[in-house]
Amino acid sequence: MSSVERQLDDLQAEIEDEVPSDISISDVTYEGPELVVYTRDPKRFASDGDLVRRLASKLRKRITVRPDPDVLSHPREAEDTVRDIIPEEAGVTDLDFHTDTGEIFIEAEKPGMVIGRHGSTLREITQEVGWTPEVVRTPPIESSTVSNVRNFLKQEREERRDILERVGRQIHREEMSDDEWVRITTLGCCREVGRASFIISTPETRILVDCGDKPGAEGEVPYLQVPEALGAGANTIDAVVLTHAHLDHSALIPLLFKYGYDGPIYCTEPTRDLMGLLTLDYLDVAAKEGRTPPYESSQVREAIKHTVPIEYGDVTDIAPDVKLTMHNAGHILGSAVSHFHIGDGLYNVAFSGDIHYDDTRLFNGAVNEFPRVETLVMESTYGGRNDYQTDQADSERRLKKVINEAYERDGKVVIPAFAVGRSQEIMLVLEEAMRSGDIPEMPVHLDGMIWEATAIHTTYPEYLRDDLRDRIFHEDENPFLADQFNHIDGGEEERQEVADGDPCIVLSTSGMVTGGPIMSWLHHFGADPDNRLVFVGYQAQGTLGRRIQNGWDEIPMNDGRRSGNLTLKMDVETVDGFSGHADRQGLENFVKTMNPRPEKVLCVHGDESSVQDFSSALYHEYNMRTFAPKNLETFRFK
Repeated sequence: MSSVERQLDDLQAEIEDEVPSDISISDVTYEGPELVVYTRDPKRFASDGDLVRRLASKLRKRITVRPDPDVLSHPREAEDTVRDIIPEEAGVTDLDFHTDTGEIFIEAEKPGMVIGRHGSTLREITQEVGWTPEVVRTPPIESSTVSNVRNFLKQEREERRDILERVGRQIHREEMSDDEWVRITTLGCCREVGRASFIISTPETRILVDCGDKPGAEGEVPYLQVPEALGAGANTIDAVVLTHAHLDHSALIPLLFKYGYDGPIYCTEPTRDLMGLLTLDYLDVAAKEGRTPPYESSQVREAIKHTVPIEYGDVTDIAPDVKLTMHNAGHILGSAVSHFHIGDGLYNVAFSGDIHYDDTRLFNGAVNEFPRVETLVMESTYGGRNDYQTDQADSERRLKKVINEAYERDGKVVIPAFAVGRSQEIMLVLEEAMRSGDIPEMPVHLDGMIWEATAIHTTYPEYLRDDLRDRIFHEDENPFLADQFNHIDGGEEERQEVADGDPCIVLSTSGMVTGGPIMSWLHHFGADPDNRLVFVGYQAQGTLGRRIQNGWDEIPMNDGRRSGNLTLKMDVETVDGFSGHADRQGLENFVKTMNPRPEKVLCVHGDESSVQDFSSALYHEYNMRTFAPKNLETFRFK
């Protein structure tokens, strides 16, 4: 008998001692980080609302209770009862019964009404029908991504259970080493922006944190083939942790499965969906530009199948000696500061990912409160000594001024924007400005993946800023459904109509002008000096966006439909303050207000001067050990 089997037998005995004698426990197993308890008496379990909580506290495990399949009522009978229990105003749109696990997946417009106060309605459902309810939100804006991911996971649930059981056994295996040390190896994004990737190593475990590409630098990928990473084989990696879905952090996650990785990916639920959206688009763009994609769509599906979603604040075992907790990073939907508790109190490391320290219209500011952090791996995108962004209110006034000036000249405004994060931030600014009369009402055309990304945002309002979440819960106040917003879905023909029409605003991908529909808008708008091109996000070195920002006015056009150079005559503006990244002050404040402060800080994800400036400032200001590492450096802690 393996050590995991003995452990499960011991846990089952402990649970049987803890629960009332009239509740039978038929099986106990691991699925990923969760302990799944099967019982022939699910109704009795549900009658005691505190029983699962008491067990979780005593065993220090995340626990899910499921009914034995042979004690379940028939789905047709159960459905009638469930619909009677759930208030009609909850807006149930789908019920899906999984007989192999005894779960009902309930999709509803208002999940809170399905859950009930402190879970009372869920308990009532189990008490009445025995099935275990799981609740998801019906997207207020129809999202093909969310629908496709949910349907795919339903189709693959048997294989996914096998994956989770294997992962669970790996997490809870017996520790093999008495040594104690922690190492971090940098595989990318050091003294550069992009290709974020790191390895955390202990005697027991190796964890890959992020695996992205480098904007504007085709072929520059993380150093995955070194012995510390995949050089010894992809399955020497125990887990992958993804801080957020932007491609400079996520683009090459599916590539791991091409190399033979078969383990879990830990991230938030919206990060999983956005990763699917962005990586599939990444393949599509590569194909359109005549480049050989680094992996296939089947590997994107494998990545989604292997994802283990984590909610903010949940402490989760991901290895025998590592616990992971994710916290809001304030950067994009689902972005996370990832905190690793290693060993039995041995060491604590936090990876900031990308952060925004202050509240924005879209998100609450980044969380920086942890029980302990000895080492912080800190983004430094705007870490330079002069990288202070304009106050958000000033930025909004500046953007509105630019739009009004263009409108008065009968011009149009095009804003290159990342589909995820900045587009939704700008949408909120424009919706309020038109509603309050600060700018004239005019169409706001959304091109590229912006509409789909916005639909995903409305699916997960619990990840948005508190007041915005409350507005979305009331359908008549959802700002993303304002009449001004138009999804461009008619391709070149519709773009030509917009170009021939009245003043308007266009939000278009790609945000760094590295391809995509923005090239078409430059073609349509670029020759008219009455039009405006407005940058509202970071433009990485080597990208066309950075070159235009620096004064280039001869633009190479090669998007499959047209080639040659375009002379750019439209005004070019940069409006700071809308970046999803904290500026220098925000980065300093993130570290300054940590309590206790970390002993060491690795400054990464910034141009060489930015990381060195920021590292030096933290050292002099707070007397902590700081580093501006190069790629392929290894740091030993403990």
